Amino acid sequence: MRPRRAAVVLLTGAIAAAACGASAEPPIDLRSRQIGPHTWYVEGEAGAATRENRGFNANAGFVVTADGVVVFDALGTPALGAALLAEIRRRTQAPIRRVILSHYHADHAYGLAPLRVAGAQIWAHRGAKIYLDSEPARTRLAQRRETLAPWIPADFELIEPDHWVDGDFDFTLGGVRFDIRHVGPAHSPEDLSMLVLPDGVLFTGDLVFAGRIPFLGDADSAGWLAALDKLADPRARVLVPGHGTASTDAQAALRLTRDYLLDLRAQMRQAVADLLPFDEAYARARWDAWSGLAAFAEGHRANAYAVYLEMERESLAPPQPPG
Repeated sequence: MRPRRAAVVLLTGAIAAAACGASAEPPIDLRSRQIGPHTWYVEGEAGAATRENRGFNANAGFVVTADGVVVFDALGTPALGAALLAEIRRRTQAPIRRVILSHYHADHAYGLAPLRVAGAQIWAHRGAKIYLDSEPARTRLAQRRETLAPWIPADFELIEPDHWVDGDFDFTLGGVRFDIRHVGPAHSPEDLSMLVLPDGVLFTGDLVFAGRIPFLGDADSAGWLAALDKLADPRARVLVPGHGTASTDAQAALRLTRDYLLDLRAQMRQAVADLLPFDEAYARARWDAWSGLAAFAEGHRANAYAVYLEMERESLAPPQPPG
């Protein structure tokens, strides 16, 4: 892994102002919605990250306790991270203790710097170590610098966490309990969820998408389906997806993502069994159930191809012994 840059410009605290000042656009104003006695979340737009929406297409949340604030995810640009910090400060002046990062994809992690400058410690799963120094991470960073300029500055670099975690853990802060679960590899190797008790609010990260098609990338779709079963916690009163509106019906919230993955796997598995090349398989498939959802045009074909390759690998895998 490349060395950490101790003097990265992002950590000076001026990066968000520089990003906003480089544009004629007004400052980003996020408004949070309260979904529990201690818990708020902000909701991004439904589609892909664009210069027009300033990269704000994902969700983040925060929990205010008697001993400080816990944040879940950090949004997709330094300016958005600063706007999230400003919204937290609008609700409370309590110190920000931790950021629990669901995973290191751009739309959830590029806003970390202002929160770290404010004093938060960043906690992430150890599975992200490989991604942080990978070609996909470098490709995504270059793409975001181009498509989200000036919101992603030219000198932007990913920030590593202060604490790597290896699996499930719980902690209590200010009388509020946090159950952190490693439910990957699924959408990413490191997927973490956070259940806030006693509020009954479950933050799922990108294991759940609402109102738009999921993003698969190099996801493990079989592992993802298993992860969705792990999220079915009866203590969850409200489910906050990585993208889309929070829901008080957890099973309904899980349904779109599960049905989408099952349909992709079924259609691409049949295509592989029929020895169809991907282009022909994609053209023949029925996508009516998904074509009206946000981000379909931007992401669905790539999702289908990723699952097609996954089905090829599964078809070539040796059979597992019973038991």
